[in-house]
Amino acid sequence: MTNGEPTSQSAPSYPTVLTTQSLTGGNEDVVDANVHVVSGMFEELLNEDEISPAALRSYYVDFYLTQALAGGFAQYVFTAPEREEIDPYVREGLAGMGAAAHLDLFNRTVAAFGALTDTDVDTYLDGGSGWEAEGGTEDNGTEDNGTEGGVSEAVRRLEELDGEFESVLETEDIVALNAAWLRGQPDLLVLADDDLDAHIAGRVARISDLAERQAAAAEEALLDAPEFEQIIRELCGIAGHSLQRITMGDPNYEHNGESTLAWHFTTEQGEFLMLEDDDEAFMLNPRTKEILAAVQFEEAGA
Repeated sequence: MTNGEPTSQSAPSYPTVLTTQSLTGGNEDVVDANVHVVSGMFEELLNEDEISPAALRSYYVDFYLTQALAGGFAQYVFTAPEREEIDPYVREGLAGMGAAAHLDLFNRTVAAFGALTDTDVDTYLDGGSGWEAEGGTEDNGTEDNGTEGGVSEAVRRLEELDGEFESVLETEDIVALNAAWLRGQPDLLVLADDDLDAHIAGRVARISDLAERQAAAAEEALLDAPEFEQIIRELCGIAGHSLQRITMGDPNYEHNGESTLAWHFTTEQGEFLMLEDDDEAFMLNPRTKEILAAVQFEEAGA
């Protein structure tokens, strides 16, 4: 308290980080270096509010550029399911680096996509009319439902905006603008390549809830893991083992006189197998043939 008034505490500020080597290279080297840094921070479980805002904006502008070149705005939509969080970074980044024409095109495309019906969204994301891909050979007659060649005018408008992207790129080079913007950040921190990991580790060491983040990340990774891995991890948990590595799948393992698929894996107690039958999966000691744990499969529809 000062003079009876509460003191305000500003949010911590984080620098934009680039490497010495990247700054001796070209524009792509600089942008790629920022992508590498931000990706490394995400992998180490830093949140977006713990990363430089400028670095994030550059990162997502490059993401947008990569997707748009690969498959237009549809590709961006496919690969950015949380667009309500990503779109603002793209807008702010394009504005910050002076890519006014690209910002205008992005806003017009977002608005056009947002105006599509559910049917039009499916048509556009499935490839639209395919007219450009076929060299304009499609029958473009207007049908009774008000669509042209079976594709709505709204979808064709989006395809036109996709076609506009590369022509804008010829006059407004996003990579060059992005790199110049990164180089000019007032909070720029330039590190030797060998010092980058230590810098990120130092930032991670200050995370107060790191254990909780690691547990959540591990749970998410498990949900994304293939089914056989999930089963093996569940069996290890039942048996009181810690999974170290899944080494191989053997489709010709002999068990009870029959060939069956066996997954080989190791724990801190040695090598074990996971086998399945119609009703369950079980963890087997290949030396003693002892079943150490089993899990029942749920019935279909359960």
